[in-house]
Amino acid sequence: MTDVLRRGRASLAFSFFTQGVTFALLVTRIPAIQDRYGVSDALLPVFLAAVPILAGVGSVATERLVRRIRPGRLLRCSQPVVLLSLLGVGLGDRMAGLAVALAAFGLAVGVLDAAMNMLGVSLQRAYGRSIMLGFHAAYSLGGIVGASVAWVGAHWDLALWVSYLPAVAVLLPAALVGSRWYVDETAAQGPVGEPRKTGEGAGVGLKVLMPLCLVMTFAYIGDSTVSNWSAKYLQDVLGSSEQLATVPYNVYMVTTLVGRAIGDFGVRRFGAVAVVRCGAVVAAGGFAVVAGAPGAWVGMLGFTLLGLGLCVLVPQTFAAAGRHAFETYGPGASDAAVARLNVFNYVGFLIGSPLVGVLGDAWSYRGAMLVPMVLVLVTLVYARSFAAQPDRYGGGHERPRTADVGRGSNGL
Repeated sequence: MTDVLRRGRASLAFSFFTQGVTFALLVTRIPAIQDRYGVSDALLPVFLAAVPILAGVGSVATERLVRRIRPGRLLRCSQPVVLLSLLGVGLGDRMAGLAVALAAFGLAVGVLDAAMNMLGVSLQRAYGRSIMLGFHAAYSLGGIVGASVAWVGAHWDLALWVSYLPAVAVLLPAALVGSRWYVDETAAQGPVGEPRKTGEGAGVGLKVLMPLCLVMTFAYIGDSTVSNWSAKYLQDVLGSSEQLATVPYNVYMVTTLVGRAIGDFGVRRFGAVAVVRCGAVVAAGGFAVVAGAPGAWVGMLGFTLLGLGLCVLVPQTFAAAGRHAFETYGPGASDAAVARLNVFNYVGFLIGSPLVGVLGDAWSYRGAMLVPMVLVLVTLVYARSFAAQPDRYGGGHERPRTADVGRGSNGL
């Protein structure tokens, strides 16, 4: 049974890695996509906003689908759609084709993100110790690999499909093979196609989840601020060269990977509440350093701190939502809670970029960096929402490994 858990953990980590590669290949080649399809600067924000909006729709749909279809099967179906949609973006030549490909990408990403985190939460529960940050570390590693591949394509002026086709050709069959070992904790709730008897999720009110939803939104406002404004801030405000201005996001991604790779050990040792509080303080300090930086290198230090601080918030928010819903309503409610929470991932992404842009133009970009700083600090108010219930998972920050082994498919 332990081998099944290990295979399930490895296959899910690869799914997170694949999604990191895929998303990075899309977002880092936006200028090339714009040139290929002739998308105007005025129309580009519409396309960019459509993806997270449709992803939110996909996540909401997933909350209902998981009442009848296991998250593992949803993930097995949605990941190929995401990869093929990316390839469609690279192969098309008409704006209508781009719209269809991005619409499919957005809807499938919403299902995929929700299903991956559902499986991650249930696997963590089966392990009886924190492993959720490790899955998101795999996503960060995928993002670094995808961004590197995209840089090679941009550096050599390669066509989009030349960058996308090899990635899809390698990742798609590997993801399909790996999907055979997903461990779906809810498989025992009944045969596929029959309604679950336990915890369909109707009892999980948004009011109960709201503190965690706010934390998720604030975390993604901070993340989107870095991804969308770090280069411009370093070059226009701190006077760096164009080449140096590309470095902060890479540094941010690397420190995100490092923080998530070691974060599970911190949760096991000190507990989720302490890790979330520490992450919020470090991230707020990073924004403060960026806002007050006298030059580019100090600004780089601030973005480094941001990566180390923000990286722990999202995985722990998913884990807390799934844990609380499971303890109160059962496994189905855990999946529903994760799906609802996932919507606020896209809410934060949609708010973050225009928020900084509007404040920067109306006030100053230094001042604009203080707004996500304050929002991240608000996380401290809700930190107790990450605490485990007594005698449940997380009591003493770890419980015996065998406590939940026995749930899931393939005899688990």
